[in-house]
Amino acid sequence: MELWIEVIRAGHDLAGACRRRRTFMWLLVVLVAWIARPDLLGVTSFVRGSFLSSAVYPLLLNFFHSGALVLPTLAELWVKFALAHFRPVTESGALVFVADGIKVGKEGKLMPAVKCLHQESENNTKGEFIMGHSFQTLALLAIAGTGQVAAIPLVSRICEGLRTSTARHRSQLVRLAEMFLSVARIAGRSAILVADAYYATRTIIVPLRGAGHHLVTRVRWNAVGYEPAPIPKERKRGRPKKYGEKHHLWDFFKGWRNAVEAQSPVYGEEEIKIQYRSVDLLWRPVGALVRFVLVKHPTRGKILLLSTNTALEPLAVIRLYGLRFKIEVSFKQAINTIGTYAYHFWMMDMKPIKWGSGDQSLVNRTLDYKRAVVRKVAAYHRYVQIGCIVQGLLLHLALNFREKVWASFKGWLRTMKPHLIPSEMVVASALRERFPEFLVSNAGDAALKNFILERADHSRLAGLLLTG
Repeated sequence: MELWIEVIRAGHDLAGACRRRRTFMWLLVVLVAWIARPDLLGVTSFVRGSFLSSAVYPLLLNFFHSGALVLPTLAELWVKFALAHFRPVTESGALVFVADGIKVGKEGKLMPAVKCLHQESENNTKGEFIMGHSFQTLALLAIAGTGQVAAIPLVSRICEGLRTSTARHRSQLVRLAEMFLSVARIAGRSAILVADAYYATRTIIVPLRGAGHHLVTRVRWNAVGYEPAPIPKERKRGRPKKYGEKHHLWDFFKGWRNAVEAQSPVYGEEEIKIQYRSVDLLWRPVGALVRFVLVKHPTRGKILLLSTNTALEPLAVIRLYGLRFKIEVSFKQAINTIGTYAYHFWMMDMKPIKWGSGDQSLVNRTLDYKRAVVRKVAAYHRYVQIGCIVQGLLLHLALNFREKVWASFKGWLRTMKPHLIPSEMVVASALRERFPEFLVSNAGDAALKNFILERADHSRLAGLLLTG
């Protein structure tokens, strides 16, 4: 019961994103129904999971499309909640965030921003090309009292698929940089972004450095760096030379000198020795000095890492990049347990798209059509943002109420580990089992319960002592 009370209490922290009291009540209903639902089949599962009547279904669809739920404010309030209720991973006083992209298959021919996407994956069950939405996601790294680290999803947005003008297209890297800087402004602290080699570009690094933030990433094997040019004794005509001797970074592995052996700082590794060395060189894409860290791992092989903060210790760079995989774990939970991306909202006035098509152009479209597209994409974003919040709330209970979650979990797992934080599946299962009892009890938010019970299908509440 206490777990449900905490969920509702956390939901009240998001009230400022709703322009009307009724919209806020629907937000609480969606949060509760999302956790209590028995499957991941879109909005219909909310009706099944919270015993609502079928007449509520169109109202739920209207809720996701309603401008009364202000998306930027909802995201801002969620970021503030996460920073206040989790213990963030920090490095040299800076918050640590992770970013990555996720491509979600969508076969609907009447869905804006759906395009042909290429998937790079070693999993042979995935098609090389799919039709779907391409998201960029930002998460906060948080640490539990047990020492475990989790990625708390903050914001996830569709960053390609539509062209709104003939002007130069804003790439998804530009959009991610804007998303990160927006979150960093809310946090009010310096931050470090950890991301894969795809993000090791000027498009990301320059805006981050300009705002006092840094990037830790991987660079490709063919990366090169330059020594600073020596200062000439006599000034000559023209601009002074900036770049000196050129180095192919991978060649440093061949003459492997001045390497340091140390215990691996990678998350989850024990009694494994690695070798590393670092070198500060000018990197031409940004025209500034960066720190390259070359690592030899006994089982993972060689890797080149980059930090735009040259004051960051090499082992810290290795440790931070070793936490990048946590966002991939978060994606698996979002897809298989939470259903964050399982939305199905059609735009009936849209011209059906064909398989293999690219970005959809809104140039030369009517104003009403453009507004309809914006409204539909905003509905996708509201759904996904609430999914991020639901997953974050489950992690909030897992990290901060671990013992109570395990005590409430009545299921069976082959490997029960109550001394560790439970997964989102365990937390959701513990809450789902107690939901009918919570709904008819006197504990918690009476207004929310009355709101649900007034719209419930009482024939599906057989065996419960309904009040009101």
